[in-house]
Amino acid sequence: MAVDTSKFRNGLKIELDGEPFTITYFQHVKPGKGGAFVRTKVRNLRTGRVLDRTFRSGERVDEADVEDKRMQYLYLDGDQLVFMDQESFDQIPFTREQVGDCIQYLKENLEVDVLFWRGKPINIELPPFVEVKITRCEPGIKGDTASGSTKPATVETGAVVQVPLFVKEGEMIRVDTRSGEYVERVG
Repeated sequence: MAVDTSKFRNGLKIELDGEPFTITYFQHVKPGKGGAFVRTKVRNLRTGRVLDRTFRSGERVDEADVEDKRMQYLYLDGDQLVFMDQESFDQIPFTREQVGDCIQYLKENLEVDVLFWRGKPINIELPPFVEVKITRCEPGIKGDTASGSTKPATVETGAVVQVPLFVKEGEMIRVDTRSGEYVERVG
């Protein structure tokens, strides 16, 4: 189905040059001279690359044939990460390259959104926050309460997160998967 530039919005998934993209930014521009146009930033859903694209006002583009499915991460099998559809119980393997940086927050049984394009899985999207256990970090020094001070901590998934000095090894913390930042301790 084709959509024209007046229907552009953040998150709209469109197809350009045979590839699926999502609009991350758009601005309608009406110069004093010449025709109106729409300036956009689009992110390739397969590669993650961001491009700047300009469209004439009223220009039509095809909506991408994409579908989101809730799936569960099961396990790592060599170089393949295996996800399971929670309704049909179908298992779908992804390579480390397909998963990209998301791998540093994947732990068994985590539910993720898998994006399918033309029936093929192309990308995964993590939940905004994950709860992980700290497996390694230096102990805080007694009396060292300088506000804003942090130390590196390795979590169960292998990611390294900057945490406040009072956080100890073995504790559960909540991490923002979009920025990789510590949010809070979890009881």
